[in-house]
Amino acid sequence: MAQQLTVDIDRDARVPLASQIYRVLRAGIEEGTIAPGSRLPSWRDLSAQLGVARGTVRGAYERLIDEQFAIGMGAAGTRVARHLPARRVDTSPPEAPPLPELYHGFGTAPLSFQMGVPSQAAFPSILWSRLMVRGARAAAAAPVAYPDPRGDPMLRAEIAAYLAIARGIRCSPSQILITAGYSGALGLVVRGLRLEGGQAWMENPGFPLTRTALALAGMDVVAVDVDEQGLQVDRGIELAPSAALAVVTPGQQAPLGITMSLSRRLALLAWAERNGAWIIEDDYLSELQLKGRAAPALASLDRKGRVLHAGTFSKTISPTLRLGFLVVPPELMRLFGDVAACLAPAPTAAVQRAVAEFLREGHHLRHLRRMKRLYHAQRQAITRCLSDVAADTLRISANAGLAVVATMRSDASDIDVALKALPYGLAPAPLSPWYSGGASRQGLLLGVTNISSRSLEADCRRLAELAR
Repeated sequence: MAQQLTVDIDRDARVPLASQIYRVLRAGIEEGTIAPGSRLPSWRDLSAQLGVARGTVRGAYERLIDEQFAIGMGAAGTRVARHLPARRVDTSPPEAPPLPELYHGFGTAPLSFQMGVPSQAAFPSILWSRLMVRGARAAAAAPVAYPDPRGDPMLRAEIAAYLAIARGIRCSPSQILITAGYSGALGLVVRGLRLEGGQAWMENPGFPLTRTALALAGMDVVAVDVDEQGLQVDRGIELAPSAALAVVTPGQQAPLGITMSLSRRLALLAWAERNGAWIIEDDYLSELQLKGRAAPALASLDRKGRVLHAGTFSKTISPTLRLGFLVVPPELMRLFGDVAACLAPAPTAAVQRAVAEFLREGHHLRHLRRMKRLYHAQRQAITRCLSDVAADTLRISANAGLAVVATMRSDASDIDVALKALPYGLAPAPLSPWYSGGASRQGLLLGVTNISSRSLEADCRRLAELAR
């Protein structure tokens, strides 16, 4: 049996070698190409054949034994079970993760080119652990009473100070509500302003989950194209002049990275004032501009109280916090305080206190400076590598925020390419789902935050092969 068994492994893939060996053997057993009762090669023989450690083969065999596909017989070796376990029939509907073309999985370590997550290697874990312990102790020692549903007062004060310095927004802590990330802020706005059933402008292309969230809230989402100046306000007026809401990413348009021009910002504010409409400013990257200085927030120009500014710590600190904030105009403070108290109170106090200390002690700004340098260097490395090894297949069309936008020269489906890349430990995001209706561009969004200099060239070559 040992001479007839062929196991192909891919050392460039992110899948552990033991898992690869296990999958090949299990597939052979289930398909009958490895006969019931036959003897598998010894750990020593198969490890020598594959050039891997004996422990790697042992791990694969033990998993087969645990799942009753094989039987360990001591000195007699390992044999395939004569009676295989019955396949479990699951009559329940499969659990489908939201938009699998955008996310490879929840709660897993980030893969190369993955969008939306900061650097795993550069995260200040020791410092953060210390602040979390301190925050948990402070929360435990606090009075046994309901906390402020709008959020921890110290965190709101620190955010107000940060926004004044970094984003040009002058607001009081009482205008800030702490939310469960950006999605929590979006839910607060829709509920607080009772926008269900109304029309909403949304950038095209734009973040697919925002489009889905607005549709789930019963809103009629109107896709408004962007150009080199950002959202085409005139086009929005033409399509839906009486829309109740516009959702924009003026600082760094998601996903193309365009900064909305001053003339477009003023036109958007004028439209909102004339029509009594509202604007959600999704400031998802805050001041994390990799080249030059970030433009001031749209809310810094708002004099009529039409902009609700939504920020998050997901990209600047960690998405595991599920922590964001919403800045509302002064006249809406009471209304949104009631909505938060009744429907969406702020997340746990321990995390809020840790973030407040992170801001108060200056760690946040120092961390952002380090991340800007790191991400800028890594974005340049990806750009150079793609130009060297994948120019015939992938054309760099933009450096957008924390990603590189690569347009495919072939007619391959970007969704198919993204899905085929996952087994190799690569998680580019397809560009086409960001478009709504009509023609969409086929391309890949390559996150710059989690790449390895050792494997970057091989990863770019693999993407090029998949895109051909």
